[in-house]
Amino acid sequence: MPTATRSWPTTPAAIHAAPSTARRRSSSSTFTATTPRLIETLGGEPANVFGSSGGAQIGLNLAAQHSGRVRTLVAHEPPCVRLLPDPSEALSNNQAVYDTYRHEGVGPAMQRFMAMAGMGGGSRDAASPSDLPLEAGETFARIGKNMDYFLAHGLMPISLFVPDVDALRAGPTRVVVGVGETSGGQLAHRTAVALAGRLGTQPVTFPGDHGGYGSHPGAFAESLHRVFSGSA
Repeated sequence: MPTATRSWPTTPAAIHAAPSTARRRSSSSTFTATTPRLIETLGGEPANVFGSSGGAQIGLNLAAQHSGRVRTLVAHEPPCVRLLPDPSEALSNNQAVYDTYRHEGVGPAMQRFMAMAGMGGGSRDAASPSDLPLEAGETFARIGKNMDYFLAHGLMPISLFVPDVDALRAGPTRVVVGVGETSGGQLAHRTAVALAGRLGTQPVTFPGDHGGYGSHPGAFAESLHRVFSGSA
């Protein structure tokens, strides 16, 4: 019997690069160098890869540069802003989010980011870690540090990333672009549709919105399994 294909998920915001071009290129090179070694450690056969948001961009870079390592890539709502017909407004908004982070901090910047992405702004009066039970407070603080890192080192490289569409179209990797069932009109949904158009494919709809893997884990996993097995 054939060996089951391993699946390797990338994280939604896993591009660790500063806004400078030199460090952005260095980070991309690091991921493309280390991920194939991870796949080799897990058995060496071509992997099924799932990535969402910034993690989908990492998957696109992997499939373009190491296509022999990837059997199927599911890129769920990669925010490839520069693929939009006119990316100027989105790029300007991302810069404004970054500037807000630099001058006002994580909270106001994330408020602006969520509104810009079309995912709602939430409340500026959210509880601080000191107002919560110990375990919840520790989780809250850890998430806050993750957001701090994302805004400092991930936001601008993610917004400027352009996938190598020619390499993806020419390579053997099956690239499936995913969109959220309820994220229509949101920025990442629109960029995903733009990417699918460049690839000459139709996007596949997954349960939920941009974070549907978290809000609908069971249904999302079933849909992902169908895509990897070739039945969707």
